[in-house]
Order: sequence, then structure tokens, then C-alpha cells
Amino acid sequence: MLSHQYSITQIQQIIGASATITHDSMVNNLLTDSRKINNPFTSLFFALSGRRDGHEFIGDVYQAGVRNFVVFKLPVKVDLLRDANFLVVDDVLKALQKLAIHHREKFDIDVIGITGSNGKTIVKEWLYQLLCADKKIIRNPKSYNSQIGVPLSVWQMDDQHNLGIFEAGISTTGEMERLERMIKPTIGILTHMGSAHDEGFSGPEKKLEEKLKLFTHCSMVIYQYDALLKYKARVPGKTKFTWSRKFREVDLYVFNETIISNKYYLRGVFKGKEIECLVPFIDEASIENAIVCWATMLALGYDSQVADDRLERLVPVSMRMELKQGINNCSIIDDSYNSDFQSLEIALNFLNQQNQHQTRTLILSDIFQSGLEQAVLYQQVADLLSQKNIDKVIGVGKAISAQQQLFNIPLKYFYADTDSLLMALADLTLEDETILIKGSRSFEFERISRALVQKAHETIMEINLNALQNNLNFYKSKLGPDVKIMAMVKAFSYGSGSFEVANLLQFNGVDYLAVAYIDEGIALRNAGITLPIMVLNPEASAFDKLVEFTLQPEIYSFTLFDEFVKFAQLKNIFNYPIHIKIDSGMHRLGFEDFEIETLCDLLEQNQYVHIQSIFSHLAGSDAEMHDEFTLKQIMVFEKAYHQIEKVLNYKVMRHMANTSAITRWPVAQFDMVRLGIGLYGIDSAIKNEANQLQPVATLKTSVSQVKKIKAGETIGYNRNGSLLADGKIATVRIGYADGYLRAFGNGVGKMLIKGVLVPTVGNVSMDMCMLDVSAVEVKEGDEVVVFNEEYKIEEVAKQINTIPYEILTNVSQRVKRVYFYE
Repeated sequence: MLSHQYSITQIQQIIGASATITHDSMVNNLLTDSRKINNPFTSLFFALSGRRDGHEFIGDVYQAGVRNFVVFKLPVKVDLLRDANFLVVDDVLKALQKLAIHHREKFDIDVIGITGSNGKTIVKEWLYQLLCADKKIIRNPKSYNSQIGVPLSVWQMDDQHNLGIFEAGISTTGEMERLERMIKPTIGILTHMGSAHDEGFSGPEKKLEEKLKLFTHCSMVIYQYDALLKYKARVPGKTKFTWSRKFREVDLYVFNETIISNKYYLRGVFKGKEIECLVPFIDEASIENAIVCWATMLALGYDSQVADDRLERLVPVSMRMELKQGINNCSIIDDSYNSDFQSLEIALNFLNQQNQHQTRTLILSDIFQSGLEQAVLYQQVADLLSQKNIDKVIGVGKAISAQQQLFNIPLKYFYADTDSLLMALADLTLEDETILIKGSRSFEFERISRALVQKAHETIMEINLNALQNNLNFYKSKLGPDVKIMAMVKAFSYGSGSFEVANLLQFNGVDYLAVAYIDEGIALRNAGITLPIMVLNPEASAFDKLVEFTLQPEIYSFTLFDEFVKFAQLKNIFNYPIHIKIDSGMHRLGFEDFEIETLCDLLEQNQYVHIQSIFSHLAGSDAEMHDEFTLKQIMVFEKAYHQIEKVLNYKVMRHMANTSAITRWPVAQFDMVRLGIGLYGIDSAIKNEANQLQPVATLKTSVSQVKKIKAGETIGYNRNGSLLADGKIATVRIGYADGYLRAFGNGVGKMLIKGVLVPTVGNVSMDMCMLDVSAVEVKEGDEVVVFNEEYKIEEVAKQINTIPYEILTNVSQRVKRVYFYE
């Protein structure tokens, strides 16, 4: 816990709030998310208004035990929250930031502020690795670098710390000044300047100007000399420390670079002397980030030999947790490369989103560089695990083992080291549980991950859950007041997974899910999903299962209606929720205009069903050429709805808008929208705002073998493939059984290897295909990208004249899905 606490009256004065205070409680924890509550009785909840209004969740937060709130307006039923304290302000976000500014001013320590387009988090984490032996460091957890993330990070600053390292990210003008006042850096670092968030600025010069505002009051600024050569304004900072790989007139001139035994050897000139540095990475982004860290250590006064020794021991930074399928029907959350208290809390929040298993297990190593006494640290850890309802803890390390009596967990096991745990794994009977693996790098917990993760095909579909969440929030921002969301998770969530995606959607507050068939809904119920689920194609033979698992059928014909009513009569079921489908012009499923009157006769006074919603489907909502037809569909639907509504004695929901209609046809949002392919970053209706959607899926494989081929030699089945000149082919581990269709063969399809698009050669086989890699240096095991964020799935679909839906849903179940979440 923080050693600094504030009373609620102190906070009132700091943020300039009017107040309704029932008791002067103490606060040491700030909350902005109603779903992530720890230590409720000493917490202060900020009801932020963004895509969702935090005021809507005050009741939930109160029920969780929180009694202190910062709000823009008092709740309507404030009298029911009798023992709560309310601080009322004009702007809740500014109040949060004002509190962070006040807290930062209490500490007279050096703070490093980092900004740039790319590399901020890596540089921050590497500097932590490089400097933690000498300093007690406070830093942003993960990439908490936003207008909300920064104040929550600065709030963690405490008396134990003697150095701060904070990154600051902005997406438009006017944001950096507020971050600068909270971070108040004394030393500034500018990382690589690229194209990220260009759309938020009038041009690269303006973006750079805004970034540099972080360094307004810095005593020293560290940056690449080349990056600011064309910058016309004054670079802030009393002194400058510059580095370059081209220009000699800098503080650190890197003049020679060589790869030695898969490490990168750098030679430079500093203060007139040659120095050297060995870095355990060879990719360009890592090299640039490492040079930034090298320059920073030298600028801070570290001996060049010390800097070299420490840089050689840098380890990769894992910024994302991976959710994988494990052995014995387990789900594995792999966060095995770092362990500190703040990132542990973040990982546990993700663990708590998972509902597919009843048992939640944590494998945790010793936590290093906390600055706390061991008993105090592990008491905090034990308290956190109890709050998060962890069922089983497996501790690894001498420190955590020595404090095992602090853990009041139903099942607990402790081991001195990783080898001891690996030897005991078989006896732990890990089965049907969600397991979070959280370890400091030195414990090599990746070995535990390998032992627990189900072995699978090397072709992998990566699903970025943060991107999916971003896309959901984008569409939420386009909805009218009180419009609900039904998320389409049919067909294995468009190939992206079932409970993995549904858990995230449920956690982020969608209102309904929709599946195609009853067995898809059953799978979600068995995985702990409690949201209402509509079944689009219910089979009469499985109505008993539909009712058993509280699924709600779409009724689209008189035959299906009669079958369901007869079933309800037989089972003595009354007022069962159903959804009526209207055919407004799609002519696929649904009641047509001339059938509505008869339908009304059947619905009137029908005691066996309750109409949950009436809906229809738009045939061409994404295209301007179909706008007249879309208007006609809306009119047909509204007519049918009003006819049905007249015979019912209650209101029912209306929904018609699919993904494209959410943005193009706000008039069709009605009471709910059905969000499908847009969740996965694809929406043909969006033009100007397309960059606000993020691709969710990456499909990649690897090279099995490389062969030299002479011109004219045939390749693959039926001898359809050949090269025009002598060259090379790479056989890769993906074929039509994985979803890479035969239509991609013979040069139609292309894949990405080392940034180069290379064509297929010959026919696609069941399990593999061949690529022409004559122009690329390729070796066995190299990664091959079928589609990703850069090489978009839309481009892949065009190659065989299809749509992204088909590409995604064709990816075979044997292709391992790995889910990333930060």
C-alpha cells in the first residue's frame, strides 16, 4: 500500500470540489473502472465520461464497498447511498489529473519523461532493467501513458522511490501540456518518431512540436540528432544530449555496427574516446531502442563499461499477455516475463474476465525490486489474491516460500525454484482451470508455459483482444442514447474464438450475444457466459437444450412458431423469450409483409411466448447505390413492427442495423444494433474513420524447408508450378486443410516474409504450399505472414475475389489461436 494517504476533505480542497461528506474517510487507491475494484473501503471512484458514462456504474461500485466518489452530478437516488461521500466537480478527468499534479509535487526526485511515436514502453522497461540495481524506481505499469493512465501511474509514487520513469502518449494537440504537469520530468527522452497517430495532427512538424512539450521544464533532453535536424523551433531542455549513426557532431556517435553470434556489436565515440556495446537483439527497432538506452546511461554519468555490461544482459519485454489452450482442458494466461505488484494486479484483472473454468490458479515467482520489506510485500500480494478470489496459488522462489503463511488461499503450494515446480507438475493435477503464469524473467517461466500449453500445429492465428475492445468502443461511440449492442459471435466468432471473445464482450458490457446454432450457445453457457444469447437458426429437435441453457430463439416462419409453441405447451412453459424476424427485403429468412396480419393473430394473447425483440436485416447498408432500397427496407420493417406492437400489451426491442448501418444509417439504430464483422476491424462502409478500426487477427506460419530450383523444374501436385529462372522456393506449413484455399495457388496468393511479398508456386496442398523466395534471404523456421495489420485481410480476399468474412471463417480449428491482451 502507499505510505501516503489523503483524507476525503483534503482531496476536496485539492481538486476544488463541492461536497456531500458523511464521514472523513482515508483514500489511498484511485478507481476509474467499476469492474476492477481492489481495497474498496480506501478507494476513490472517478466517474469518468467517455464512451460510457461512469455515473451509470456508481450503484455497482457502491455495492462493491466503495464509499468515495468524484462526480460531475449527484446520482438521482443519492438518498439510497446514505454513507457515501460525493465530491462534485465540473470535469471529473481534470479533477483526477489535478490530484496527480498535487501528488507529484510532493516528491523532489529526478523523473525521466519519455515520448515519441514508437519504442516508448520498450525504452521505459529497459531503462528500468538497467537502472534498478541503483535506484528505487516508479514507472507506468505496461503502457499506461494516456490522459487516464498517467495520473493513475503518478499516484503510485511514494517515499521509497528516488527515480521516476514515465512514458507519455498523445493522439492529438492539447494533450501533452496536461501530461507534462503530472509527470513534471527533469530529464526527457525522445524515442523514434514515426507515423503513429499522424491523423491527430496537421502534419509531422506539428506532432513533433506537441511531443516536445513534455520537455518544457527538463534540465536535460536526450534525442537522436537526425530526428530534429529539420525542426525549426527551439528544442526544450537546459542541456541536450544527442546521438547519431550518421553525424559526428553529437555526444554519442555510433560509427560501426556488426552482428556477432546473433548479437549486435556497436562501436561509438563518446567524449573523444571509442567505446563499445553488445546488445542481445538484431532487429532494427530493438537496436534503435538500445542506442537510446545506451545514450541515456552515458548522459546520466554511468561508466561506459558498466553500460556495456548491463546492456548485454537486457531481456525482451513482453507487453502482452497471451491466452492459450492448455493441457487437461486448461486455459493458460502467459505473462511469464515480468513480475511486479502493479502488473500483477493488471494480470489478475484479466484472469477474472475468464469464466470458462471455475478454478482460477496463479503461478507466481518472487517479486524483485519492490522496495518493500518481504513481509510487507507478500502481505499485500496475499491480500490482493484474496480480493481477486484466487482458488489456488503456486509460489516459486525462496522469498515467496518464506512468506507462505500469509496466503489465506484454499490451495497453496510453494517451491524453491522453477526446476522443483516442473518436477512436481504431474502431481499438482492441474485440470479444467484458468492458470495465470506470472514470473520474473530470471525464473524462466517460459519453461512452465511450454509444459502446460497444448502442443499444436505451428500455423497460428493471433487475436488481439485490445484491438477488438477498441473496435467495440468505436462503435459504442457512434450509438444514440440508450441504444444496446448485440454482438455476433456465430461461426466461432468469425473464426476468432468462442469463449475467449465472448468473455471480453461480456466484461465490456455488451447487452446480447448472437450465435447461429444451439450448440454454439451451449458452448458459451458451459464457458460461464451469462449474457442473453439469441440463436439465429434454432432446430426444433433441440428445443429442450435451448430451454435448458436459457437460449432465446429467432422465430422466422409459421412452421417454426407452431413447433415452438407446441413444445412450450407440452413442457408447460410460459412467456418464453423469442425474437421475431421480419423479411423486409433481404428474402432470406423472416415473415413477409403479407404474413404479418396472420402473425399478429397468433401472437395476440399468446401465453407461451414473450416477444423479446422484433428485427430485420439490411441487404446493402454499406453501399450508396443501395440507399433507396435500404430506405424501403426500413419503412417495411417499421410498418410490421407497429402492426405487431398494437396486439401486444408491452414494449419490445427493435433492431435492424448491422455493422455498416451503425455508422451509415443512424436512423436504423432503433433500440439495439447488431455488431458483427466491425468487431474484427473490417467495415466497408467506413472511409474517413477507417484508421480508428484495428485489425484483430494475424495469421502466420513458418518455413519448413528451402530448396534451390532450376528454371523449368516443376513444383507440387500436377506439376503446375515452375520458376522462369533459377531460384529458390520455401515450403510453408499451411494448406487448404488450414483454410488457405486451393484458389490461392499458382501465383494468385502472396505471403509476407521479412517484409517482402512473395507469390505462391504450384498448387496449394492439404497441409502446405510453396512460395517463390528467390529474391529474399530465407531459412528454415522463418516467420511467414498470411495476413496482419500491414498486409490486410482485405487484400488477401481480393486475390481470390471473395470477402474477408470467408477468409476468417475458413481458418481451420486445427490452427492454434493465441489471444493477446495488454
